[in-house]
Amino acid sequence: MSVFVGLDIGGTKFMAAAADAQGKILRRCRTGAASSQDGVLIPAVLQQSLESDLEVLQEMISIVANGEPIAAIGAAAGGPLDWMNGIVSPLHQPHWRSVPLKSIMETRWQCPFFVDVDTNIAALGELFYGQQAPSRLLYLTLSTGLGGGFLVDGKIYRGAGGAHPEVGHQSIPFRLSSPGAVYCECGLSDCMEGLVSGNAIRRIYQKPAQELNAEEWSEVAYNLGLGLRNLAAILAPDEIRIGGGVAYGGGASFIAEASRVMENHLRIVPAPKVTLSSLGYDTALLGALAVALQGANSPVIFPHATD
Repeated sequence: MSVFVGLDIGGTKFMAAAADAQGKILRRCRTGAASSQDGVLIPAVLQQSLESDLEVLQEMISIVANGEPIAAIGAAAGGPLDWMNGIVSPLHQPHWRSVPLKSIMETRWQCPFFVDVDTNIAALGELFYGQQAPSRLLYLTLSTGLGGGFLVDGKIYRGAGGAHPEVGHQSIPFRLSSPGAVYCECGLSDCMEGLVSGNAIRRIYQKPAQELNAEEWSEVAYNLGLGLRNLAAILAPDEIRIGGGVAYGGGASFIAEASRVMENHLRIVPAPKVTLSSLGYDTALLGALAVALQGANSPVIFPHATD
């Protein structure tokens, strides 16, 4: 039996899983701390070098494939990247620059390899493994950084020349108690990512998101809500789902407050439903499996699948 492999190539951890042709997960593994549901734990130190990181990925693929032939591999990685040619340069992984990942993986495993920006892949995870998805679904990841993927009728929306729209790099009229600390890793000082992401929260509040008090969470929710307002007004999605460590740390009440801000600042365009993703930290990994099953540039309209 051939298997399909999914990879979540994150800045601080890697995750891998193998699934059958129906999308049922057979085996999984990850680096770093693991829970009982994470499968095999790989004791690896990441970002020492590109070569060592790639060796870890190859080991993880071998573990989840378990000697069975691999039909295809899908992968989620941080942007920027060239999804058509499979060349990646994740912003938060300084050792990874212009890496021909597609060529490397297809040479090693002799199967098709598809890679896309992690938020695009996560949006597909919502479609394949999540709750029933509407025809226009916007997925946001609020974690170390902030990004999004927009699906229209099950297919990834792409900009001119196949570019990935960077929803986190919009400018908003933010509200902050210490505005001097605002800075985005793209180099500008007014991006939404520089206000509400995990890295931004550490810079602005001098502590991680899980240590924010109620007033500080409310400030982050306000700024996120203004960004949601812009996205709702321009894209008019049916639904916005939000995942990532900061979103889960704030919880449903944080998302609800941001949604209220969005609605209070939105006119003419109907307000979309805004919810916390139900897939936890597996959204991008599950999306990578979906891409392996269907191919990166096909309309991805799946039956519901569970692991």
